[in-house]
Amino acid sequence: MIAVKRVGTYDQDGVMRQVNLAEAKAHFSELVAQAAAGEPVCIMRRGRPVAQLTAVDVRRKRINPSAWQAVTDAMPMQPERARDFVRRMRDEERY
Repeated sequence: MIAVKRVGTYDQDGVMRQVNLAEAKAHFSELVAQAAAGEPVCIMRRGRPVAQLTAVDVRRKRINPSAWQAVTDAMPMQPERARDFVRRMRDEERY
């Protein structure tokens, strides 16, 4: 884990991390993973911010309700309810 300095608040959720440029080069993959997880990272050069890593807002694909209904309609009905199946598996000491 790299050494990071926590500074003032970023937003309601937490604080932004500051990392100097040399550390950012050495641990870039780790910093990208942190940013993707929602922890923004500020990269500093000579004590001044020069870049900020943040997660990209990915739009979710809309689900077509009629297509989803067609998929579920094509599934065969199960002979027993899920709770009964789980109870039977548990009671038979399968695992």
